[in-house]
Amino acid sequence: MAAIRKTMDLNIPAQTAWNALADFQNVHVRLAPGFLTGSVPDGENVRVVSFANGTTARETLVAKDEVLRRLAYTIVSDRMTHHNASAEILADGPARCRFVWTTDVLPDTLAPYIDAQMEAGAQAMKAALERPQALESCP
Repeated sequence: MAAIRKTMDLNIPAQTAWNALADFQNVHVRLAPGFLTGSVPDGENVRVVSFANGTTARETLVAKDEVLRRLAYTIVSDRMTHHNASAEILADGPARCRFVWTTDVLPDTLAPYIDAQMEAGAQAMKAALERPQALESCP
């Protein structure tokens, strides 16, 4: 099984990053605008996200831990026999944090595609989270 990890050091408080990450249904607005072009709820803990490259994914929230600032989700699709991801916000002082995003995926042949998608997603997230509007919440 391929394991892919992206780590971003952010110049914002951990709680600010967590607020955006934890807003599961507004990921396309608060966390990764541009990389994600839409997100449609399909129940309280499910979303169908649209990516800038034209693909979509149905993501199911598995766990959300406010204390650990950790969120886990899974994707079920015809192409993947397994997909599990988690994202965690780790405080690094009062005004900095580290965002750790890990995905396990099968088959291994999908790893280069998932890695490239995660790299693009990480860049979009860093840009979105570090802009002043990241402090605002969605309506």
